[in-house]
Amino acid sequence: MDQDSKKGKLYLIPTTLGDIPPLEVLPISIKRAIEDINIYIVENEKTARHFIKKISPRKSQPSLVLQALNKFTEVSEIPSFLNPCLEGLNVGILSEAGCPGIADPGAAVVKIAHEKNIQVVPLVGPSSVVLALMASGLNGQNFAFNGYLPIDNAERRKEIKKLERKSKEENQSQLFIETPYRNNKLLEELVKTVSGSTQICVACDITLNNEFIRTKTASQWKNEHVDLHKRPTIFIIQA
Repeated sequence: MDQDSKKGKLYLIPTTLGDIPPLEVLPISIKRAIEDINIYIVENEKTARHFIKKISPRKSQPSLVLQALNKFTEVSEIPSFLNPCLEGLNVGILSEAGCPGIADPGAAVVKIAHEKNIQVVPLVGPSSVVLALMASGLNGQNFAFNGYLPIDNAERRKEIKKLERKSKEENQSQLFIETPYRNNKLLEELVKTVSGSTQICVACDITLNNEFIRTKTASQWKNEHVDLHKRPTIFIIQA
């Protein structure tokens, strides 16, 4: 048996996109993984424990080992999170919402896993980026996820115009997100900045009971009011 086959695996474990019974949107493979794994890399320990308890109520919480991966984590610490894999134990990455590695800091761990020849196992679950694109009616063959736009007003308008131009030149859907309390302002900015014929998709609270997904031209959005304040939202434009 070679050394790599003795290593544990790194499981990428999706979570829900909001407060909804997990097994309504997650497959049974997630429950099996949670029941088998005791070592996790997480963004927030409290919410991770809450999620694990919802999936597997009988699982022993004291037996869990949770490493925090967030903006306070030193980059130099991250490789050590995978030491259990080198010792033959499986490790799970839990995102705060959605899929690890997609608009999520888990990608840094996955990169190191490949460098250490640790097998990476992605499990099926909801990704707000993918679900928004699926439901938008915009180009799902050629698209780009751009993360957050600049906070400065002038820089943000400049970036929006750049993405609109790129969308038109390359026939490419442009996806981005905003801090939830600034969503309404971003939608107003989009409507004012892009051409009236540019398509804007707003995909909010995806998979939740109050899910809202609409694609309209910028001109049509001028006559539509939707309150996106503090609601997780994906924005997509296509010129």
